[in-house]
Amino acid sequence: MIEKIPFGRTGHNSTRTLFGAAAFWGTSQDEANRTLDLLLKYGVNHIDTAASYGDAELRLGPWLKQYRDQFFLATKTEKRTYQEAKEELHRSLDLLKTDHVDLWQMHFLVNPEEWETAMGPGGVLEAFIEAREQGLTRFLGVTGHNTNVAEMHLKSLERFDFDSVLLPYNPTMMQNPQYAADFEQLMAVCQEKNVAVQTIKALSKGPWGDKPKTHTTWYEPFSTQEEIDLAVQWVFSRPGVFLNTAGDTTLLEMVLQAAERADSAVPQDTVTEKMQSIQMKPLFV
Repeated sequence: MIEKIPFGRTGHNSTRTLFGAAAFWGTSQDEANRTLDLLLKYGVNHIDTAASYGDAELRLGPWLKQYRDQFFLATKTEKRTYQEAKEELHRSLDLLKTDHVDLWQMHFLVNPEEWETAMGPGGVLEAFIEAREQGLTRFLGVTGHNTNVAEMHLKSLERFDFDSVLLPYNPTMMQNPQYAADFEQLMAVCQEKNVAVQTIKALSKGPWGDKPKTHTTWYEPFSTQEEIDLAVQWVFSRPGVFLNTAGDTTLLEMVLQAAERADSAVPQDTVTEKMQSIQMKPLFV
């Protein structure tokens, strides 16, 4: 079974591997249903989606009608103003066929100007607080990519007491001294405040470059079981963090198998050494 740990202060014990529904960007309902059945097979109990993930919310809805109470359900908005975000949340709830999500997140909030809009008068933060008061969401979070994301998450946590953060975490990102320092500072704050830390891009080998794309991810992913085992183990060796699965349905079962085998007691340095034989490049520079 995949290890379960507390998802921050929410009271929910989530599997350390969260299903990233970006994999449903352009899938059929039949393919989505088959993929989601894997979550039941492996005991995954946490789904992370977004309004901007193509058809993801549309594909999740019919399946969730039957299994909603078995999953901690999270979605995201890239809207930055109160009214736009409020309207988008109601569309998300309609598509997901539910009356509430467990976690609503500000998506990709790394641009300083957008941050000021989101957190200011008439910004999305007002919609977030209202949605929680109305029971449309139970918890609130913030997500992002790029090398400044940890720094921006720290700023967000100073502005508001979010329940979760989401950001990249892999060996190439942590080779960036500034990113590593910001990440460690963010981790310390999250541990102090009991904020859940979700990680993405664990399976990133690097940009596609001139290579032909063999998967639906916008980056080149690890694609062999050996590579995926190492990548998943590397994340699991960091206590208390969660791993979001890659945005490709064909990789999901390999990731879940790796998560079942992962041992949180294995030192991360040991895994890093083993991964040095794999040619990896930073996804964000």
